[in-house]
Amino acid sequence: MNNDDTQRIPPQGDNGKDEVGSLLAAASDFARGVLESVQALAGTTSCKGVQIARLKDWAIAHHCWVEDVDTLGTFSDRGSENEVYASYDSTLVYKLNDFRYSDDNLTPFFERMKVHNSLFPDCAYTLLGFAENRDSQVCALLSQPFIVSEREATQQEIDDELERIGFHKEMDYFTNGDYDIFDAVPNNVLMGSDGHLYFIDTIIFASGTGGQDTYQSYSPRAK
Repeated sequence: MNNDDTQRIPPQGDNGKDEVGSLLAAASDFARGVLESVQALAGTTSCKGVQIARLKDWAIAHHCWVEDVDTLGTFSDRGSENEVYASYDSTLVYKLNDFRYSDDNLTPFFERMKVHNSLFPDCAYTLLGFAENRDSQVCALLSQPFIVSEREATQQEIDDELERIGFHKEMDYFTNGDYDIFDAVPNNVLMGSDGHLYFIDTIIFASGTGGQDTYQSYSPRAK
């Protein structure tokens, strides 16, 4: 990694964890401030593009903009919303998330990160900063632990685990009345070598906020 002021991902020691842990809250607060300003001036919550542009400037100013993601790891895959990289030491997976499922503003994205980490702490996301993907889109730079897995979970195993933690199936998603989980399917849930299930890549919306319509609009699975 170079010494450019715009690229200072902190080390994963105790102080580094505190710093990156607070970044999600700080970025969420900044994006919410942009939303509130636009809503006060224009009377609309449709401001995702403005938020993303402002977040890039904010990230550069706060030294969490990464110019070259290839310094972090090797490109691995491209999903519906994430560009995925494997860290060079095989301990982390990096994801460039393009905010696709946030619809008209970024509130659902930040809420989703917090809920995911609460429900699935063994494969929690850490917001490390922001960067452009290969399509030159501004993205959130996330990391997750690399999961040593034996195989993909079966759909029955996924259904049983979500039911165990209080979710029930509704058509093509799961809900507990507060949150709806989409994309809980075998290639997004791994059976770890320790026998535990790891939900590495699901889509979460607050119930009653139009998540099903947003998911169906953007997901290749719903086409």
